[in-house]
Amino acid sequence: MTKQLLFKSLLSLSLIGAATVAHAEEVTLNAVSFTPKTAVVSHGFKEFVTAINEKFDGELEINWRGGPEVMPPFRLADAVRNGSIDMALTSPSYYSGLVPSATASNLSFKTYEEIAETDYLERMTQVHAERGLHLLGEIPASPVKFFLFFKDEVTGLDDLEGKRIRVFPTILPFVESLGAEPLVMPMGEIYTAMERGVIDGFAQSNLGWVDQFEDVVNYYITPPYYRAGFSVLVNPDAWSELPEELRGRVQTYLREELASEIDQSWDEIIATGYQQMEDAGFQEVKLTGDAADEYLNTAIEAAWQHLAEDVDPELHAELKAMLVD
Repeated sequence: MTKQLLFKSLLSLSLIGAATVAHAEEVTLNAVSFTPKTAVVSHGFKEFVTAINEKFDGELEINWRGGPEVMPPFRLADAVRNGSIDMALTSPSYYSGLVPSATASNLSFKTYEEIAETDYLERMTQVHAERGLHLLGEIPASPVKFFLFFKDEVTGLDDLEGKRIRVFPTILPFVESLGAEPLVMPMGEIYTAMERGVIDGFAQSNLGWVDQFEDVVNYYITPPYYRAGFSVLVNPDAWSELPEELRGRVQTYLREELASEIDQSWDEIIATGYQQMEDAGFQEVKLTGDAADEYLNTAIEAAWQHLAEDVDPELHAELKAMLVD
């Protein structure tokens, strides 16, 4: 064998070996979402998984195993903390028992970019670490707002007195302050509860489900309130399996580039939701003037007052300054 041929053979073996090592070093994180893969509201996480797997191909793969059929939504944060799963997409309010301040991210009318300009993500990363979780970042949906939907006619806020309204935990104080009776339940149980008269209405966004609720919804109240945003939680031990330099690149990519792109990608989906409400014949109960101002102010103040009961006063003040004031 000539020296040149020997050199080429050794070079080929070296390249094969390097590729094998690189492949062996790829880390897979198994993820579960609080929503089904096919749900419209999963749009942002789908974009996240696709982007991460493409950008960090050979270094990191996120294996999105599914949603509620894999694990009940309210158990996801605990499952991440104890290592049953590596990563979860969840609503901040779904793990408020573990991290009470997490719900603050919804109690705002700011965009993701406005929030990211503050120290909010860094501060909440510290808070989550204290509870055994790594907050990778947010899958934002700032343009997505929430409404109250009803089957029977409502004409204004006075009609809400005593009504049983399905909520997720973040919205509970607001609904309670309106004189209604809030009931916490998962999204998947809303239709049956409305159909059977267990609840009179529910709090929800208008994404992807409207055409399936035509026979149990006739009215909705505007203006909408809050903002949507979903937490990406990672088990600290699983996260530490990635090289430190890679962890930094992944987190920076999500927080400083990808999240803003996702936040700006909801417009068509939101427009479709409004069109579906119109096609279904839902009637808008539009609050105006002082009534609208009272409604939105109550949404913010009731929630932040309630949050003050569970969050350290200094942290509460920090978060409110970044999200509201």
